Amino acid sequence: MKMVFIETDGTHKVVDAPAGSTILEIAHSNNIDIEGACEGVMACSTCHVIVEPEWLCKLPPLEEDEQDMLDLAVGLTRTSRLGCQIALTEAIDGLTVRLPKETHNMLFG
Repeated sequence: MKMVFIETDGTHKVVDAPAGSTILEIAHSNNIDIEGACEGVMACSTCHVIVEPEWLCKLPPLEEDEQDMLDLAVGLTRTSRLGCQIALTEAIDGLTVRLPKETHNMLFG
């Protein structure tokens, strides 16, 4: 399976990704600059990504807890999601996300 990250400079990085891995895990295993300060337990917003609009309807719905954490993200958009909450499946093979220009780690100041 594939996933595409659009880095802050506009560079597209296509990576191989195993099914069931989260966007955060895929980013970390491919040296993509997503922090994930809480290590994927949804206690921060540093794994904030911006999903390309054409993919949004294919993702699982945004849960209230995720929305609460996203409210802390810098540069929030209508297609923002937490990378720790979306696992790659056949239905979203090829998923494309943008990295936000900046993040703020509310957990560690």
